[in-house]
Amino acid sequence: MSEAAMADEFNAEQKRYLEGFASGIAAARMTGGLAAGQAPASAPAEPTGPDAIHIKAQIRTVKEGGKLCDQEKWKRAENPFDGHNRLKAEAATGKAPKPEDNFRWRYHGMFWVAPTQTSYMCRIRVPNGILHHWQFAGLADLADAHGGAYSHVTTRAGLQVREIAPEHAQPFLDGLIDLGLTAQGAGADNIRNVTGSPAAGIDAQELLDTRPLTKSWHNWILNDRSLYGLPRKFNVSFDGGGVMPALEETNDIGFQAIQVLEGAPVAPGVWMRLVLGGISGHKDLARDTGIVLRPEDCNLVADAIIRVFIENGDRTNRNKARMKYVLDAWGFDKYIAAVEEKLGRKLDRVDAAHVAPRRPTDRFSHVGVHAQVQPGLNWVGVVLPVGKMTTDQMRGLAKIAAECGDGQIRMTVWQNFIFSGVPDAKVAEVEERVLALGLTVKAAGIRSGLVACTGSRGCKFAASDTKGHAMIIADHVERTVPNLDVPVNVHLTGCHHSCAQHYIGDIGLIGAKVVVSEEGDTVEGYDVVVGGGFAENPKIGTEIWKAVKAEDAPSRVEALLNAYLARRQGPEESFQAFTARTGPEALRDAAEEQPALKAAA
Repeated sequence: MSEAAMADEFNAEQKRYLEGFASGIAAARMTGGLAAGQAPASAPAEPTGPDAIHIKAQIRTVKEGGKLCDQEKWKRAENPFDGHNRLKAEAATGKAPKPEDNFRWRYHGMFWVAPTQTSYMCRIRVPNGILHHWQFAGLADLADAHGGAYSHVTTRAGLQVREIAPEHAQPFLDGLIDLGLTAQGAGADNIRNVTGSPAAGIDAQELLDTRPLTKSWHNWILNDRSLYGLPRKFNVSFDGGGVMPALEETNDIGFQAIQVLEGAPVAPGVWMRLVLGGISGHKDLARDTGIVLRPEDCNLVADAIIRVFIENGDRTNRNKARMKYVLDAWGFDKYIAAVEEKLGRKLDRVDAAHVAPRRPTDRFSHVGVHAQVQPGLNWVGVVLPVGKMTTDQMRGLAKIAAECGDGQIRMTVWQNFIFSGVPDAKVAEVEERVLALGLTVKAAGIRSGLVACTGSRGCKFAASDTKGHAMIIADHVERTVPNLDVPVNVHLTGCHHSCAQHYIGDIGLIGAKVVVSEEGDTVEGYDVVVGGGFAENPKIGTEIWKAVKAEDAPSRVEALLNAYLARRQGPEESFQAFTARTGPEALRDAAEEQPALKAAA
């Protein structure tokens, strides 16, 4: 088909888009793309440079009849990195960003969270979740100087600081650089903070220390602009096979350390298994591809996987723009074939029969005192209900790390952190000093497994006040279920983005607006799921109740826990194991027979 015939098939909007693209390329060639004295070409050149892979994907989308979503148009109009100095100058005047500039600021880690808060939130990249004590204390000082006097540990083992006024946005980012940190690419359509095993290098059970791998991938991302501006956000995680899981199965790409046995088509030893397509908010966990890699090959393979996604991800519908949907449409075999074509070689495959089973994890190894592989040393996990710390607590915790441990603070995907390198003789002192700060290291009951996203107090997408309701649920359960003798994971997330990964909790609550009148009035509430799992028992939970009012959520959790305690086969049977044995529906029916719910009925 001739170019003229193809043009006749485009609608008016598509024609304007392509004309604008051609004009932009021509302008670029006139102002810098041509050698001195050379005449401009009559046709636009093939896109070049680090953004070319994205521009080509956008052009193909339009040629195929698609309409780019707003975010894709914003990227084309002004790349967020190219627009940084303009964003900085406008913010310095105290000006709130326009929607398209709010999107661009997220490339620099800043999220404008109005109307819930008329300020920025900054999400900070922390590879493998590990900070030095002086960085931790420095972040507290930055929060005091430029934001609210608190921070939150995120479910990607990072930190975020809120209430940053526009004029403080760039000074805050400059302060991160002084601390050896960055927020670059922590939001928008980019590869988010890379997670790894929190106890990497100190866990006697682990097969591999993930710290070098996460740091290497972190730097790989930061130094390649072509890996920014994906069709949608992207998550990568490394699990070392230790006792404390990294939740890599909830990521787009998961690398799992495994022991390959004799008889496999590759040499026996420690390899990385590749799993793909995790996105728990869309009810999918990453699936085993059968591919195994040498640890040093992870970056190259992840890069190729992402480039296939860049070229083929949906740039028209944000709800279908994650890699999962390319996998769903193509199937794993076609996707992996495209990856192998980019790599120029076939990847090694090993049948699961030749892989040693993953050793059991400890669901609450992120809380309490645990012996390290180094004799005489321990890691100590601190409970942070819903991940919040004041800046005074942060400075106090940094002093404990420096004076009683190895000086590091390791954040986890459970919205808490661990001290590492604590000598046996210092454990009691750590416990006392943590208690004096208003926190605890005790792994018991509900608070140690409580996870909540930002919620409606700080996120416009959230339907409910997840952090506030989580604390109310914890208070209620501690009063009404005093015999709860094992930790239970309760995850509250405010919307379908599932930042708190409600589908993998023992009990998961996802925010919902509950209709309470014929006129359509609504109140905050939740849909409730049970039976989720991870690591050696990965599972998406099952919904058992819809549209529960927030005020009724504590009694529902109470009833579920009492039903579990009454019917379990001893304390050794976990909530997830009990739910799997009896079935989610049977648990729901048993809960509805509990006094807390019968009275309400």
